Amino acid sequence: MTRPFEDQTSLEFFSKKSDCSLFLFGSHNKKRPNNLIFGSMYDFHVLDMIELGVEKHVSLKDIKNCKCPEGTKPMLIFAGDMFVLNEDYKHLKSLLIDFFRGTTVSGIRSAGLEHVLHFTAVEGKVLLRSYKVLMKKSGCRTPRIELEDMGPNFNFVVRRTHLTSDDLYKVAMKHPKALKAKKKKNISHNTFGTKYGRIHMQKQDLSKLRTRKVKGLKKRCAEKMATEAEDINAKKIKQN
Repeated sequence: MTRPFEDQTSLEFFSKKSDCSLFLFGSHNKKRPNNLIFGSMYDFHVLDMIELGVEKHVSLKDIKNCKCPEGTKPMLIFAGDMFVLNEDYKHLKSLLIDFFRGTTVSGIRSAGLEHVLHFTAVEGKVLLRSYKVLMKKSGCRTPRIELEDMGPNFNFVVRRTHLTSDDLYKVAMKHPKALKAKKKKNISHNTFGTKYGRIHMQKQDLSKLRTRKVKGLKKRCAEKMATEAEDINAKKIKQN
């Protein structure tokens, strides 16, 4: 019998064999009935494990409502201070996100936001509720949103945890340089998402700039006559 908290060799063997970074182990015994262990791997070694006991369960069949299509990408909502203040719940939140976030997509249409998974941390328990999003008429362009319970629903209790060290966790969370998006120079965005670009040009010599000949730019007649008189006087002085 496999006991993940006592012996992790079998988990590491199957992880390497199937090239898998996440695992979910279910068990049932007198001491820990209806048991689920969520875990993650790093370099084919157990990184985090959190044991949750199922205290209450409502299946899809028990709720007679419309369901979401299979493969719908869910929206994840976490409620409760424990997900921010408690270290065990922080790792549990990270595990749940990895399990339920689905495939990574670049964009999604608003009509495709049909499924909500709501996790609530309260009094040492984690409550999972599954809702279907209903978009109803509101009299304007933005629809009125309602949530309809569709199941399955779970009431979990946190039993045991196996968390890695902070140093190894930072190494596991580090992104390779090849996957990091390269920052584009001279491009910025404002708060509304408008894209701005900065263009660098060489210094211009404005003395050689050709402009349109406009009368307003010509010298006045008085100034012209004064300069001609000065030239005539200068010539007379030279002759004398």
